[in-house]
Amino acid sequence: MLQPMKKVAAGVAAFAALALGGSAIAGAASSPSTAAPSSSAAQAAHANIPAHGTAAHESAEKPVTGTAADKAKAAAVKSVGSGTAGAVTTDYTGNGYEVTVTKSDGSNVEVHLDQSFTVRDHGGPRG
Repeated sequence: MLQPMKKVAAGVAAFAALALGGSAIAGAASSPSTAAPSSSAAQAAHANIPAHGTAAHESAEKPVTGTAADKAKAAAVKSVGSGTAGAVTTDYTGNGYEVTVTKSDGSNVEVHLDQSFTVRDHGGPRG
């Protein structure tokens, strides 16, 4: 009689372990990931950034000099194709760089770079 009770107890323990493991996997699959912000979170964060050219935006950008400025200028000019890079500043968040490049036709374009000097975008013409 003792042998059947051991089998039942072992079966119950195995079933409980499977149920617990399955619920943990299901919970992980249904939980949102924190590895990257959702697009709505990114949009909300972006919505709080003052528009380019406004005093609130421009005052948050700080001058960049030295090697970082040299790398940012080189990357910006390369991304535009040619031209002359002007002053380098941090971006509004302080996590990247902004460089205005004057192209050979005299027009200006603002180039936005990340911390690794990879071009994020060309912000458009600058006055």
